[in-house]
Amino acid sequence: MSEPTTEALLHTPLHALHLKLGAKMVPFAGYAMPVNYPTGVIAEHKHCRAAAALFDVSHMGQLRLAGAEAAAALETLVPVDIVDLAPSRQRYALFTNASGGLLDDLMVTRPTAADAARGFGDLFLVVNAACKAADTRHLVTHIGHRCQVVPMPERALLALQGPKAVAALSRLNPGVAQLVFMTGGVFELAGLACFVTRSGYTGEDGFEISVPADGAVALAEALLREPEVAPAGLGARDTLRLEAGLCLYGHDIGEKTTPVEAGLGWAIQKVRRAGGARAGGYPGAAAIDKQLATGAPCKRAGLVGLERVPVREGAPIFDAHNRRLGAVTSGTLAPTVNQPIAMAYLTQDHAQAHHEVYAEVRGKRVPMRVSPMPFTPHRYHRG
Repeated sequence: MSEPTTEALLHTPLHALHLKLGAKMVPFAGYAMPVNYPTGVIAEHKHCRAAAALFDVSHMGQLRLAGAEAAAALETLVPVDIVDLAPSRQRYALFTNASGGLLDDLMVTRPTAADAARGFGDLFLVVNAACKAADTRHLVTHIGHRCQVVPMPERALLALQGPKAVAALSRLNPGVAQLVFMTGGVFELAGLACFVTRSGYTGEDGFEISVPADGAVALAEALLREPEVAPAGLGARDTLRLEAGLCLYGHDIGEKTTPVEAGLGWAIQKVRRAGGARAGGYPGAAAIDKQLATGAPCKRAGLVGLERVPVREGAPIFDAHNRRLGAVTSGTLAPTVNQPIAMAYLTQDHAQAHHEVYAEVRGKRVPMRVSPMPFTPHRYHRG
């Protein structure tokens, strides 16, 4: 089989650096992206858990919403409390459709007035790479008359993740250590005005750093000079987020899954639920409120393999009586927990902890046990 072509793929501002570092490049969401570097996925994964890993996530979409009505306008598209989001705070949000399904998941930060004046808007959004064009159209179509929707392709995005990320980043600017999980602001790093949030997609402490594209290489090289930091690619990012029990859009969540089915009801604050001061008013509110009240027919469940057989996405799941229950949405042999792990949607009666189900792998039934998530504990810095 020939290597995947990178012709006609978009390049992030760090493309040349990836090649210099020996990355294996693969197509992802229309971009040529590093899947791993010469040390390999498992070493990169373990380095993130032990020290600090640097990921290029510049393929993600960055947008700002500007205008006095930005927060109220965004609330008409998400089941999340945006109006009461305090300056410097960040929140996980969900774009929903008319049936309560998920168009995308995203991160929303409210910059301070000073940071807004520096070009980061009244709200700063990060959306998924494969959805960013559709998300931008969605925002412009539905709330473009109430606030400015401004894509920010002139900025790159880096993720520095791991227990030693704060030590490394603090050498560039000690002020970042004052951030706690899900807060952010503008910090100067390597002479560049960067919007830094203490957040990430690995379950570890860490930061996501929006940096001017023309300075991204300089910042990445400055971080890689720190003794704790090593580069990591999409392969490790996927195994890390799966161990952390975090959803990947288009795999574990999508237009046919609701927040309640996905186990994301925690992201819907009381004020936006039935009976709350600003309940409803977003697409699919009736369907989602009904499931919040009475439960969903199925739910996303974690699975741990009882044999050392990796169970991959798409593997069908059966019960002990040979009835098909669903299919695996994500799966891997997890480096930290040293077991096969997976996620799947199961009916409520089969999604109970310690319930045993069977995945079909190459014609063989492999036993798996329903397990609470995350599979490895989160280590966010909450202050």
